Amino acid sequence: MENRFKGRTAFVTGGSRGIGKAIVEQFAQEGANVAIVDLDQEALTKTEAELKEKGYPVYAKLASVTNQEEIALAMKEVNEAFGSIDILVNNAGVTRDNMLFKMTDEDWTTVIDVHLKGAFYTARAAQEYMTKKKYGRIINISSTSALGNRGQSNYSTAKAGLQGFTKTLAIEIGKFGITVNAVAPGFIETDMTKATAARIGVSFDDLIGNAVAQIPVARSGKPKDISNAILFFADEKSSFVSGQVLYVAGGPVN
Repeated sequence: MENRFKGRTAFVTGGSRGIGKAIVEQFAQEGANVAIVDLDQEALTKTEAELKEKGYPVYAKLASVTNQEEIALAMKEVNEAFGSIDILVNNAGVTRDNMLFKMTDEDWTTVIDVHLKGAFYTARAAQEYMTKKKYGRIINISSTSALGNRGQSNYSTAKAGLQGFTKTLAIEIGKFGITVNAVAPGFIETDMTKATAARIGVSFDDLIGNAVAQIPVARSGKPKDISNAILFFADEKSSFVSGQVLYVAGGPVN
């Protein structure tokens, strides 16, 4: 396996399952120190154990991206443990899907807070370390839902907001050697899409089949498809790519 991230530290939010876990595993395989914050203690412990068993340097902490103090402390501890914070992946996310007339205040606030407040807290904390070293890679996870999706006014708004956040940060901190980009997944087989199937009352296989019928490459996405895109943006060789949104959806999106 290529060792292109040797000596680098990747901080991944929501990194113990699904897309986040694939991102963490690939960074570790390619030489990076990896740091994970998550709210799922069971998944966090399991992922940490799996990585350590393979000999990878890993930091794992139960923390909420919506808690400024917890994130600041985690960043400080990671910097002390590994000597730098070079890559931040804002992956933590939740859904609270419903049509607008059924959506509660809590449904709206929870999704907006995790995606937008969470990305704000983590990026603000990370850039403090990155600007001092004149190097950094920040990658935000958006979604094709940013273009609009029935029953997801909260999630679509949050994911569209992350794209604006991405482009603005790219302008503000590019002079410090920091690039900021976003990856927008389409249909990916994860626990979150399984939950969507359960919510709308269809089998996961049927949900996959319906999605694949509309995907030009005629297959559903896997977490590794997203981690591959993340690592492209995180690479030192991608230093002239910033402020971009890459849709990873198996074909054209509007």
